[in-house]
Amino acid sequence: MKVALLQHTPDPELTIALAARLCYSSADIEALKDKLSGADVKKFLDKIMSLGHQSVLEHASFTFGVDGISRVTSHQLVRHRVASFSQQSQRYVSHKERFAVVTPQSIADNPKHLELFEAQVASLHAAYAALVEAGVPAEDARYLLPNATETKIIITMNARELLHFFAVRCCERAQWEIRAMAIEMLRLVKPVAPTVFDKAGPGCLGGPCPEGAMCCGKMAQVREYFREM
Repeated sequence: MKVALLQHTPDPELTIALAARLCYSSADIEALKDKLSGADVKKFLDKIMSLGHQSVLEHASFTFGVDGISRVTSHQLVRHRVASFSQQSQRYVSHKERFAVVTPQSIADNPKHLELFEAQVASLHAAYAALVEAGVPAEDARYLLPNATETKIIITMNARELLHFFAVRCCERAQWEIRAMAIEMLRLVKPVAPTVFDKAGPGCLGGPCPEGAMCCGKMAQVREYFREM
């Protein structure tokens, strides 16, 4: 898996602070912008974040490029509807060579499991290639492709949605692949907007575990991990 922060709102924290300050001021926008220093921005954002006034976070957006995730994870991603996605098409991109797959560690660590997994992948690719060679459109042959098939996707989310995404997907209860992706995305945005994402991470960082009876039981370790990130 490769995760890259491709683009983001220039000076996202200034943009957010300016939007928030505007709500409480009669001054014009340029005057407000000139008055906001770095220290003022952090102080104001700390206040906004503590009060939970997060609508202004929607003015800052972040675009990520992700290579090498499975269709398992891309299917989970699109459940986050306050976002934009552009994914490699299996309709127009055919797999003339053997398609790449994501192999779960629980399978990779067991030689018998791995042998069975790879045999099935090879069989599916042979069938897929034979159908394409016989003239079946790639958009129809792709019905054979498994959830393990690698894909590429570009994701754009605003800062408010990212906080929700991290709260849900950085959790120990999240599926391992999307959790790994979410943690890497968080690593990338923290230096860009350190105040906004200072306390970002799974829902248990700021209170009791939201999973209730399904809690992972490792809250202390999880909090330590994200505190040191």
